[in-house]
Amino acid sequence: MTTTAKPQLNPILKLALDLGPLVLFFFANSHYGIFVATGTFMIAVLAALAASYALTRHLPIMPVVTAIIVVVFGGLTLILHDATFIKVKPTIIYALFGAILIGGLLFNKPLLGVVFDSLFHLTQEGWRKLTLRWALFFLVLAVLNEIVWRNTSTDVWVDFKVFGVLPLTFLFGALQMPLLKKYATEPAE
Repeated sequence: MTTTAKPQLNPILKLALDLGPLVLFFFANSHYGIFVATGTFMIAVLAALAASYALTRHLPIMPVVTAIIVVVFGGLTLILHDATFIKVKPTIIYALFGAILIGGLLFNKPLLGVVFDSLFHLTQEGWRKLTLRWALFFLVLAVLNEIVWRNTSTDVWVDFKVFGVLPLTFLFGALQMPLLKKYATEPAE
């Protein structure tokens, strides 16, 4: 039986679709304020999701969940004219991802294996350890977001989203390379 592999995005295009909405959010906030930035972010997230679907004919679960939360909390931000909702959105996303990953581990299902199986081939123990690390990282990001948005200005919080969370995420991902090497398996033929 032959299975058709899902089409994969070029890594640079995938990065642009993942980071583009955040860059537009930062730019719009710095020039037009948080409410225009929120509307821009909502449109950009949906456009990135549509482009990803058009190119691959499938929707990855994490971007879909993120888009739903962005639209709901962005909509509340705009309707109620209260930036609190868009500031809480990352906390909810990070806490949700962390909780889902931990929940998967409790049921002996390291869910990162489902998300990244086409990129990495790890032993079961490797997936378990990697999933736990990312779950804890997401929970730390949730706490950090709460600390920053509650104790700084909106502009500082937006800067933290772009110049704090992104580098921390890339650094954390890079620090996982020894684990990926240690628990790597050969892909099944």
